[in-house]
Amino acid sequence: MIDFLAAHPLVTIMGVLALGALLGQIRFGPLRFGAAGALFVGLLVGMLDPRLGEGMTLVRQLGVVLFCYTVGLSAGSTFLSDLRRQWALMVASIGALVVMAATGVAAGRVLGLTPAHVSGLFAGVLTSPAIDAAQQATGDSPDTLFAYAVSYPTGVVVAMVVVAVVATRRWPGRRDNVSMAEAGIKAVSTRVTRDARIEEIPGWPSRIRMSYLLRDGQMRVMSRTDELHAGDEVLVVGMPADVNAAVGFLGYRTRHVLTENRRDVDFRRFVVSNPRLAGRALGDLDVREQCDGIVTRVRRGDLEMLATDDLVLQPGDRVLAVVPRGRLGDAQDFFGDSEAGVSQVDALTLGMGIALGMLAGAVAVPLPGGLRFSLGAAAGPLVVGMVLGALHRTGPFRWDLPHATNRILRQLGLMIFLACVGLATGPAFSSKLLTWDCLRIVLVSAGSLALGGAGLLLAARRLGLSAQRATGGFAGFVGQPAVLGYANSLVNDERIDSAYGALFALGTVVKILLVQLIALA
Repeated sequence: MIDFLAAHPLVTIMGVLALGALLGQIRFGPLRFGAAGALFVGLLVGMLDPRLGEGMTLVRQLGVVLFCYTVGLSAGSTFLSDLRRQWALMVASIGALVVMAATGVAAGRVLGLTPAHVSGLFAGVLTSPAIDAAQQATGDSPDTLFAYAVSYPTGVVVAMVVVAVVATRRWPGRRDNVSMAEAGIKAVSTRVTRDARIEEIPGWPSRIRMSYLLRDGQMRVMSRTDELHAGDEVLVVGMPADVNAAVGFLGYRTRHVLTENRRDVDFRRFVVSNPRLAGRALGDLDVREQCDGIVTRVRRGDLEMLATDDLVLQPGDRVLAVVPRGRLGDAQDFFGDSEAGVSQVDALTLGMGIALGMLAGAVAVPLPGGLRFSLGAAAGPLVVGMVLGALHRTGPFRWDLPHATNRILRQLGLMIFLACVGLATGPAFSSKLLTWDCLRIVLVSAGSLALGGAGLLLAARRLGLSAQRATGGFAGFVGQPAVLGYANSLVNDERIDSAYGALFALGTVVKILLVQLIALA
């Protein structure tokens, strides 16, 4: 059986994926490993025979590239808007990494670990592509790979315990934005008791939308040029706090539900499959001219968002459009509304984006003291993905992927990567599993991660950031894809991906430099 698996590596990988998915569904107290199950099954299988982990480099790189590029696309759309909130957290993460490196070096000396051990465990517990730099800096010392193999699962377990404790907590995030997924969107039929220009209404146009307008018994779609008069009824859409402020300004909530009257004005959700719309902001689309309507909400995956002018549409989004009943067909033609149209992957832009990411990761920059810096196969695609995700489209090229496609490629890439890492490091892990060296590496790696992570989370709280943004930042600080997947399985919050992308990219740069300095200690 071992000979068969060694001769058919794809069978081995798929078997590890299947068993890993099964293990990932089992709860161990508050923990459920999810995608990380593939790592632990891979370690167990890899321990059976070194041949089972041979030749996994290319497949492992494919997995990590798919994961990091798709995360970058997702995080890039909100990274620039969130940068003002996250820059202080990014600075705090640099300090926490330096503290971890200093702690590892000091504890390693006390416990008799070599610089090669400490360099490897630092890269392993933070699961970063810095292992390549660590091996080069230590002359491919076997101590480096052994410490990496032992500290890697240690970092996963410790980080997932931290995420389980923090992700669902609520603490004052006074300087953070409210999560769109958490707040939700509501629509309130409102009786107007005062004359008002639309620009006078609190929250217009960035935080509320108004669609249905009932005046003198006639229902129509509200436009940007309308003025409201006492006796009108209007539908106000937005986050609860913003809607309440607008309703309080205009008048009061009425029992008459405007959306129940669909004779003259109707609403429907349409799938954005028209390639001319993807990657463009709603404010740049003349929905009023095309179908005499207005878009009030956009649903992306499980996230319901207010249709603000600066919201950029992605293929597969579901827009809720309010239009005159006779213009529903025009709205359908305008948005596309084809599931088949968004089910196909744009292989051209996907391949181009990943290739650019790999090229960026391969560039090596010489530094003083003989050090070299490169982003590697993980951070390169992540950074390029974030840039392209922020651009959305360049001329005829649309970089965004449909949300469902992005999630599928991300999950598949993550599990392939973790399975290959487990298979490749299993032999080194088993060779000294029950030795004093193994125990010392576990203690130093777990202790340094707990110290650095606690400092980062404390800084996030003191900075007034939410627990969910702090969780995403911690996952990016650790650099472990499985930790991000676990956090997303606990909480549906767009702030997690945004913070992960910011701290993962920055952390990778710092880690690559630090492992080389540790090797010289």
